[in-house]
Amino acid sequence: MFDPFPPCPGPPEWRVDWETLDATYPWVRNLRGCPQDPARHAEGDVWTHVRMVCEALASMPAWRALPELERKIVFTAALLHDVAKPACLRTEADGRVSSRGHSWRGAIMARRILWRMNVPFAYREQVTALVRHHLVPLYLVDRDEPQRLAIEVSQTARTDHLALLSEADARGRLCPDPNRLLGNITRFTEICHGLNCLGQLYAFPSDHTRFLFFRDPSRSPQTVVPDDFSCEVILMSGLPGAGKDYWIQHHLRGWPVISIEKIRSNLGIASPHQAHGEVVNRAREIARHYLQGGQNFVWNATNLSRQVRAECVRLFADYGARVRIVYREVSSDRLSYQNRHRRHRIPASVIERMLDRWETPDRTEAHQVDWIVD
Repeated sequence: MFDPFPPCPGPPEWRVDWETLDATYPWVRNLRGCPQDPARHAEGDVWTHVRMVCEALASMPAWRALPELERKIVFTAALLHDVAKPACLRTEADGRVSSRGHSWRGAIMARRILWRMNVPFAYREQVTALVRHHLVPLYLVDRDEPQRLAIEVSQTARTDHLALLSEADARGRLCPDPNRLLGNITRFTEICHGLNCLGQLYAFPSDHTRFLFFRDPSRSPQTVVPDDFSCEVILMSGLPGAGKDYWIQHHLRGWPVISIEKIRSNLGIASPHQAHGEVVNRAREIARHYLQGGQNFVWNATNLSRQVRAECVRLFADYGARVRIVYREVSSDRLSYQNRHRRHRIPASVIERMLDRWETPDRTEAHQVDWIVD
């Protein structure tokens, strides 16, 4: 039976097959020789650190006790947790080596890698969430609002799995304060347990309460807010060729559609990078007309980054709309096939640049998120 995951240690030896991992995955080999701050990582380069983390994870009784699929998810996250350090490598003004932003960039890189490995969507997103948040348990207690961050993280990552990954990350290094890091992880699990989100989503009393909580830092997560929407806006998201137009035609027949691609065509703008502000401003004018009239509509564009989606959602929410994100995805091979048969084919180089900012929508962004994956 086909197994898309990298080789994972299993009983009875629980051995990490580094020979196969190094030979099969260039993103593992790419870690070799990438320096780290010796004050935090005296063990050496990133490749050495990742090996130590994976070995530490494979030796942990709590990880071994997980069901096989969960072991594979957490182990894959351990392999990928620092995958972006070479891309984020820089020398700071004080001369120290830094890889700031590697967890965010690493989640995007992990998503692309696992998508092309045909790891199923739900499992892939669990891995990418662990990569994205792998530093949180190590430093949560130092944050101004640790409970708020724990609630946010629980919306995408299994916090119990995240604690295991972070423990392996702390044990798989040579640093001055390993016991402090392990204590921070224990405190992270205690906070999540107290919020009833250890290993599960934090439960909000309503979708609207959740939506407002992530838009307004002053809001309580348990204050129920009545639903009083002027209309509903559906924000499409997905790579070109993923089937967004097809889904709209079959599920939202009769809804007005604001299509960024069609507006660009109507304005005679050939390139997606040419006069983009003019295209978006025109789309916003149309959207305000619908919003002021309390009319449901669809906003159809790729909307691949969280920042771009947030700008749209802010506009819709300001007019009291209920916001639903519909995300469409197909496999890498299917996307290539469908893109080749589009009326306006997107060059492969453009798709690759889009993948550099590919963030899957999550529950912190809208009242409702639907992931429609073929």
